[in-house]
Amino acid sequence: MPKFPFSQRRILAVIALAAACMAAPFAMAQQPAGQQPTQPAQASPPATGQQPAASGQKPGDQKPGDQKPGDQKPQDQTSDDSQQPTETLKINVSIVQLFFNVKDKHGALMPNLTKDDFELSEDGKQQTVKYFTPETNLPLTLGILIDSSGSQFRVLDMEKEVGGAFLKQILTDKDEAFVIDFNVDASLLQDYTRDVHRLQKALNSVKINAGVSMPTLPGAGGGPVPTAQQAGTVLYDAVYLSAHDMLAKEVGRKAMILLTDGQDEGSRLKIKDAIEAAQKADAIVYVLLCADRGSYGGMFYSGDSDMHKLTESTGGRVINVGNKFDKLRDAFDQIAAELRSQYNIGFTSTNTKLDGTFRKIEIKNKQGYKIQARAGYYAGRKEE
Repeated sequence: MPKFPFSQRRILAVIALAAACMAAPFAMAQQPAGQQPTQPAQASPPATGQQPAASGQKPGDQKPGDQKPGDQKPQDQTSDDSQQPTETLKINVSIVQLFFNVKDKHGALMPNLTKDDFELSEDGKQQTVKYFTPETNLPLTLGILIDSSGSQFRVLDMEKEVGGAFLKQILTDKDEAFVIDFNVDASLLQDYTRDVHRLQKALNSVKINAGVSMPTLPGAGGGPVPTAQQAGTVLYDAVYLSAHDMLAKEVGRKAMILLTDGQDEGSRLKIKDAIEAAQKADAIVYVLLCADRGSYGGMFYSGDSDMHKLTESTGGRVINVGNKFDKLRDAFDQIAAELRSQYNIGFTSTNTKLDGTFRKIEIKNKQGYKIQARAGYYAGRKEE
């Protein structure tokens, strides 16, 4: 089983990197006039100086069809351009784009809306929408994170069965996905692939790891006793590394689905680190709360609070399914519908500072429909 790259030495490095400033997912693009621009709104890898982890690399080139409407740089040349040497003229454009859903008061998705139906602001300042388009067919990069700690003992089989069916339903030949399980550690069970059977096989291989082993001691009557290993669920670490080491290096539409009770025990990083990494990767996070409360033995449960913070900050949401098979299947159906019924909006920020700060974005619908979008983005930093 390939381990997701956070050994003890690795995770200490990750903690240091988490405190450092990562490059924004929306980098300032500079292109000579007349040259085909690169995609200005794609998520760029964090500027840590590190090479991508081997297990986080996707084999092959960029997926076909990943270029999004609006990725072409707006024309910004003056009428005197013909008098200037084209090889010396440069245009600086910072494009920010967001994927979002629109719902009515009953939670039904609202199709067929136009750019004129929306207003957009950054840090309270009105912004001009440069492009707007519905996205129903854009390639999807998806991460499935499944909790295999001891508290999931009674719901794990349900998660594997329904999760496998969901992958078969949603993935097209343009999409790719990976599978990670996490308990006292996190493991990359299946790297990026379009092969649904390989993804389902990875899910089916997940086994409960409560962080304790039960050896038989000679002379002790064969009774099992736990070792000194400490139980845990490195949920925040898994989200951070899934976003930072995997999704941040991809372009296009990206999402992460967590099958978990939401309870973190033992992560080196904090929930704010996981949220920041997901935002910088431009990854929508959904959490399916699969929790058999009877497995807690009366212990206090509080995992849903942090999961709401994580999803609301990234444009996803929490769906509480408990230990009900039908609720889990319905939750996956809802996510599939949302991921295939998004709008894509893009704008050029009026704040041209390259300071790496977080900027709050608000999208409002003039008819009063509910907007499900991430809370903001991190600006780029000026290269030294």
